[in-house]
Amino acid sequence: MTTTTDLVSYEDALASYDPVMGLEVHVELGTKTKMFCGCSTELGAEPNSQTCPVCLGLPGALPVVNATGVESAVKIGLALNCSIAEWCRFARKNYFYPDMPKNFQTSQYDEPIAFDGYLDVQLEDGETFRVEIERAHMEEDTGKSTHVGGATGRIHGASHSLLDYNRAGIPLIEIVTKPIVGAGERAPEVAKAYVRELREVIRALGVSEARMEMGQMRCDVNLSLMPKGADKFGTRSETKNVNSLRSVERAARFEIMRHAAVLSSGGTIVQETRHFHEDTGSTTSGRVKEEAEDYRYFPEPDLVPVAPSREWVEQIRAALPELPLARRTRLLAEWGISATDMQAILNAGALDPIVATIEAGADAASARKWWMGELARSANESGTALDELAITPQQVARVAELVAKGDLNDKLARQVIEGVLAGEGTPDEVVDKRGLKVVSDDSALGTAVDEAIAGNPGVADKIRGGKVAAAGALVGAVMKATRGQADAARVKELILEKLGVSEG
Repeated sequence: MTTTTDLVSYEDALASYDPVMGLEVHVELGTKTKMFCGCSTELGAEPNSQTCPVCLGLPGALPVVNATGVESAVKIGLALNCSIAEWCRFARKNYFYPDMPKNFQTSQYDEPIAFDGYLDVQLEDGETFRVEIERAHMEEDTGKSTHVGGATGRIHGASHSLLDYNRAGIPLIEIVTKPIVGAGERAPEVAKAYVRELREVIRALGVSEARMEMGQMRCDVNLSLMPKGADKFGTRSETKNVNSLRSVERAARFEIMRHAAVLSSGGTIVQETRHFHEDTGSTTSGRVKEEAEDYRYFPEPDLVPVAPSREWVEQIRAALPELPLARRTRLLAEWGISATDMQAILNAGALDPIVATIEAGADAASARKWWMGELARSANESGTALDELAITPQQVARVAELVAKGDLNDKLARQVIEGVLAGEGTPDEVVDKRGLKVVSDDSALGTAVDEAIAGNPGVADKIRGGKVAAAGALVGAVMKATRGQADAARVKELILEKLGVSEG
């Protein structure tokens, strides 16, 4: 078993070798029924309650293709700049594993529905890297195995396994890149950026929520090294089912260092699948990787070929939504922000909440300010995703509106947001319950201003002598006396009026 002590440094690895990656991403489609039968795909049902003779592979059961699944595959292919096949077939991928009730997976082999595309991805510094797409093909998911009795949750050491076939037959799209070369030391970053951009594309199309933590999107990271100056790829390893953006980057980085250690010591890389471990950022051996011929692919005899008409494909193309890269480029110009600012927004997961807040009536600057400031801080402190906070874009827009109207200042607005997040109601309800509205009435402020002047005679004399900037100290005293609820601008005006001083 490889451990973290069997590595060379990342810098040393890249000094001697060039990494070559291949990324295979499986996306569960958000269809209501499975790919080849009418069983529900809804999550959370009792184990094995969403099955039928077709998805269980019982003798005599005949599959029927899910039309929405095919349409989703075409959408994905078009969004990835692929050619769409005029005619393609399903195939049987034969292998035995307990989570495959049919002992084969209905997939596509040499005739995918989409092929020869690309996806441009932006790296942290704004550089664009083009990832070439080999294919996107339709298939079905497997069931789920739960290994019980072991320490790791894996089959090794388990006393028994439980099988749930509810997931068997759920539509999948597998998107396979061509070999990614030329990324050099940025290869792990490219892998992460590609999967992130692909996830955003999938979500924009509305074909899947693509939530990696829920298994709706999974990435297999294929990696090999070739000596500097060589033109022949090395033997690859395949790290299976990596389920977060950070883990994709870490898995690629670890494998680069592991491969380099093996090769530098005169060893040979074994073509195998590997498991990624979140706790250590390392990978361990799974099983020897089969070649395509080991699966004994042959055309699926029970399904007719899929032949999307050119007219239908063009209708789908015309109806595609604005894709993420184009959208970000447009918003960057509209908002007048830098590429670095946009990257920070993306890293925080704030783009959609900000856009929704603007659509609810806030200006762009205010929407960015609250989501990237107070709300990002709250999300970090609670360990919650920004878009899962207990506040809606409409409520954030209302807070921004109250600030713009002068009913709240920034300090009070932060308290309102705190109250909404705590479940105290809408922004207006929190304002009423906590008594947070800005005090701007002259009669209400006059007493506090008089007390501030009387309590600070030296400061008052400086202001009378022409040092208007000294008024800030008296404004601060009034703000303290009113628990931050005074209208600071009006307070300053009243102070100068009472001391007979002009602002100019």
